Amino acid sequence: MTLIQLFQFILSISILVILHELGHFIPAKYFKTKVEKFYLFFDPWFSLAKVKFRGTEYGIGWLPFGGYVKIAGMVDESMDTEQLKKPAEPWEFRSKPAWQRLIIMLGGVTVNFFLAWLIYSSLSYFKGETYHDNTKFENGIAVSEAGRKMGLQTGDKILKIDGKSAERMETSTVNMLFADEVTVNRDGKEVTFPVNELGVAEVLKSNEAKAYFTPRFPVVIDSLQPGGTAKAAGLMKGDKIIGIDDKPIRFFDELGPELSARKNTNVTLKVERNATVQEIPVMVDKEGKLGFATDLKIAQASLDEARVTKQYSFLEAIPRGLTRTIDVLTMQIKQFKIVFNTTTEGYKKVSGPIGIIKQMPETINWEFFWSFTAMFSVWLAFLNLIPIPGLDGGHVMFTLWEMITGKPVPQKILENAQMIGVLFLLGLMVLIFGNDIVKWITGKF
Repeated sequence: MTLIQLFQFILSISILVILHELGHFIPAKYFKTKVEKFYLFFDPWFSLAKVKFRGTEYGIGWLPFGGYVKIAGMVDESMDTEQLKKPAEPWEFRSKPAWQRLIIMLGGVTVNFFLAWLIYSSLSYFKGETYHDNTKFENGIAVSEAGRKMGLQTGDKILKIDGKSAERMETSTVNMLFADEVTVNRDGKEVTFPVNELGVAEVLKSNEAKAYFTPRFPVVIDSLQPGGTAKAAGLMKGDKIIGIDDKPIRFFDELGPELSARKNTNVTLKVERNATVQEIPVMVDKEGKLGFATDLKIAQASLDEARVTKQYSFLEAIPRGLTRTIDVLTMQIKQFKIVFNTTTEGYKKVSGPIGIIKQMPETINWEFFWSFTAMFSVWLAFLNLIPIPGLDGGHVMFTLWEMITGKPVPQKILENAQMIGVLFLLGLMVLIFGNDIVKWITGKF
């Protein structure tokens, strides 16, 4: 973890927290509700800085895990219920009509959603969108062992994921993990198959979440291992292997299985060198290898050929930003399919603050920063809408109950529910943060 990674994370969280809390603060003020505190980060026991202005204390806490606004007459995470024992004042939250309280509580997630929309629209307009187009992988994909367990096969051309067009490699690799079915072009036929959860588990276990399929590329030698059979046979850097015995080899993924089937045997390689084809006898070792590394530039070139940058006009960027926001929200909802699944064991990959910080780039990258901020803004909106007491969604749930039944939830129930919710969230935070620390110490990030 570097200071630059930490700086980017704290800056992003600060922006999101301030704007989220403003989403509560502004409607509260508009409805003439007293806001006692407005804090960036939490301030148990003491704060780093604070100032009082027009009846509200503005401050910065020392615990960088969020922030809050303390609204008078509201059962919140502070569990300060002394004021609630007195008769309600007209400037208190509890004395306001239910519809006003609902707007105040939904203000934070609303700001988060529209912030993500704004950021994604701006990124699409000013930067465009760069991705690798699956349709440009003319020879199909090469699939890892984990990818094969999911149901993919080498040579497949990805067409659809859960019935929706799958054009972008970057999103396809993630969406496929949450999908029910995938449609591919396989040997000229359209084939739809269910995604095998055992394969998903293998992808997560092997940290291949973004690399279980790649475009296919030819076998070009980059370096030879000293003492390897390839070097002894006279193979050279730049040689392109195009056959083994009578078997044509077009792609790197075809070579491994052929060599594995010929362990401890002599074979004849067909090699293209300086525009001529040569036949070179070579011994396959006991592990089914020849002792050379492929030219990664060739693999990168295959990716670069499929690289596309799509530009958007101002009017196009606005709906595109909304689409990106909804896509991210959908993906975050779908991920619970593997997070709480005992087969995929996605819960083992859940990261807290330390894990997130370590994913930040080690140099300032503003495009990544704003993409991350937009994604996290959507995540905060979704998380806060979960109907758990202690979150905005808990308050929304109780307010909606009051609006539907015409009767407010008893104060004691609100207090007890809030207490249980806060304890649950604190326990969850300790669990996630503790998991991060264990991973950090054991080097498993």
